[in-house]
Amino acid sequence: MNKYSITVEATNNPAIKKFQANEFLVNHQSFEFKNIDEAKNSPLAQELFYLPFVKTVYVAQNFIGIEKYNIVEWIDVQNELAKQIEDYLNDNGIVIIAEDEATKIPLTVYAESTPNPATLKFVTNKKLVTQTLEFKNIEEAKSSPLATELYGFPFVKEVFMDENYISVQKYDVVEWDDVFQELREFIRKYLEEGKEVVNEGLIKTTQQKEQVEDKAFDALDETSQQIHNIIEEYVKPAVASDGGNIVFEHYDPETKNVKVILQGACSGCPSSTFTLKNGIENMLKQMLAGKINQVEAINA
Repeated sequence: MNKYSITVEATNNPAIKKFQANEFLVNHQSFEFKNIDEAKNSPLAQELFYLPFVKTVYVAQNFIGIEKYNIVEWIDVQNELAKQIEDYLNDNGIVIIAEDEATKIPLTVYAESTPNPATLKFVTNKKLVTQTLEFKNIEEAKSSPLATELYGFPFVKEVFMDENYISVQKYDVVEWDDVFQELREFIRKYLEEGKEVVNEGLIKTTQQKEQVEDKAFDALDETSQQIHNIIEEYVKPAVASDGGNIVFEHYDPETKNVKVILQGACSGCPSSTFTLKNGIENMLKQMLAGKINQVEAINA
């Protein structure tokens, strides 16, 4: 069974396409190659430069970005190119031989406040995980070496990871002003040293998770599917920007009540009830008129 699968994604630049992998390709590094000589440390990039339309190759955590010359249209070559990259990776092809300090992009980590005063969001310029992960305690964090080490700080209560950020919820024994710089520097050094964020072998792959989610979605009734889609499209992006997550749990067609699960910064947040009652609940009532009574929040 092939480990890697590649999907094609558009970018803001019509000359550049992202060839997204379902697994990490490099360890918290990003590279840019303008020609085959610059790509001497990347056998994959060198292979791509043999294609006459390839102008620039970008290698990041879980995607290959390719900028093309105007001699071809993406529609004519992108699927074949995705298959070529996929076959290369599944044939144990090497992406990067060694770090190239001249092209390596520096790692940055900064802290953002969230609506939950007990939670801070530590944002990086690198993609950390390929799926949403929540750890309520050190026992649950055994699949994540980084989360396990974060629990070495006695004030850390919960850890939540998604895309390029880590949300940390603290106990009330300390104030963020006294500890956030220490925690931010710890995360920066940990990632800069190339240490493992999660053990992919102990976590379901994104592809497997999506297959399970697709089956569960297909089993839902029509109203539940509509609620799920509204939450995914309109609610989750806003909540993610605050370091949290909301998951649709259940819809009761008799009572017309909706249950959602709060994760990350949303879990235990004093403003969660207000947000749900005045935001999500009103949205669902307007978009699904007559089908919604109320929304109930459950802390993960």
